[in-house]
Amino acid sequence: MGVFYESIPESIRQWIIEQKVFWVATAPLFGGHVNVSPKGGQYYGILDERTFWYMDLSGSGNETISHLLEPDNGRITIQFNAFTGPPKIVRLWGHGRVLEHGTEEFATFITSHEVQTLPGTRSIIIVDVHQVGSSCGFSVPFYDFKEFRPVLNDFFEKKRQKFEAGNASESMDRCAKDRRYTTTSCRWQSSLRCR
Repeated sequence: MGVFYESIPESIRQWIIEQKVFWVATAPLFGGHVNVSPKGGQYYGILDERTFWYMDLSGSGNETISHLLEPDNGRITIQFNAFTGPPKIVRLWGHGRVLEHGTEEFATFITSHEVQTLPGTRSIIIVDVHQVGSSCGFSVPFYDFKEFRPVLNDFFEKKRQKFEAGNASESMDRCAKDRRYTTTSCRWQSSLRCR
């Protein structure tokens, strides 16, 4: 049976931080479809009992941000599930905010939380959590984690290096300086970030 909370309980925070993949779901207010995006890597964290964040990397689309910026929308669900150990599914329901790279809000966030940014990242997504659900996940299969795929990070790192070597055609707007993420309540690992 499912259990619901009004905030992220201390008892599942560490479990969330240990996961290797999560899913983000958003939808437009009217028509359209629900967008579900898998997110891998360690580019996310929990700031407090009601605030989750993740780094939104450039990729195949930008629907999450489009839905979050739609007037009167902002609905977002984050889902984690266990592939090892005891079965568990955790959902964070909330309202998403976009801290777009190059804005004062983005700079303040990465500075105050010492986030080390990556090439190819569009923004930081903040989720103001209004409900948390935990359920069994008995039918989710076991999977062994092998490693994170480096393809996207490598692509943008090479692009950054070519640009810094003088190839203007490899420009990435809004490059940010390297920063280190050390806040213990959040999770971080990687190198640089540009949008």
